[in-house]
Amino acid sequence: MAILETIETEIDSVLGTTWDERTGMVIPETTDIILKNGAVKLTATFLYADLAGSSNLARLCPWQTTAKIIRSYLDAAVRLIKHHGGEIRSFDGDRVMGVFIGDYKNTNAVNCARKIDWVVTNLINPKATKEFASIRNNEIKIKHCIGVHVSDARAVRAGIRNNNDLIWIGDAPSFAAKLSDIREYPYEVYISEASYDKVATVYKTGTHDVWTSTFVNISGNQHKVYRTNTPLKP
Repeated sequence: MAILETIETEIDSVLGTTWDERTGMVIPETTDIILKNGAVKLTATFLYADLAGSSNLARLCPWQTTAKIIRSYLDAAVRLIKHHGGEIRSFDGDRVMGVFIGDYKNTNAVNCARKIDWVVTNLINPKATKEFASIRNNEIKIKHCIGVHVSDARAVRAGIRNNNDLIWIGDAPSFAAKLSDIREYPYEVYISEASYDKVATVYKTGTHDVWTSTFVNISGNQHKVYRTNTPLKP
């Protein structure tokens, strides 16, 4: 069968799919879901951590330096996501997605985000400046942004046999990803109002108000969110 015929046949098959949906009690992995028509529904908090300005790093720094900084950021983010009970379900260049479930999913995800911010501010930035002349000479400051949101979501598999992965359908993964695209330094952690409302009170205040509310325009709509420039030491 010619490739065009194959593609058309598969598109017809996918568009005519009847989903076999089940409620998930754990965060699914790719192999937990049937490729043909499987779907898992769960209420989860999604965290997207996105290193900002990597194209500028690649332009101004040797590739080795850029690779080391991206690896350092993703290494720290992954370790902290896992440490706080989250699971890694997606890498996209210099961005990683963590998924949290359970009774304290919002508190865990939000604390994780602030700790990643602490690592960027207090470890990656000073160490990169000390180690690499290209960072010093170009006065580069390593920046990032993290978005967090909670909602019902569905996980399904997309792709073909031996070449597929999970995709996540729902408000939380989409909104958290868009929050991580915001570039309004020094604010580098943004969380939805829904997540903020469920964060333990002890993590909302300190010696001063940790969070400030603001409105962001996403997909043509105004959304109230909360942001902080107060990192939390791991």
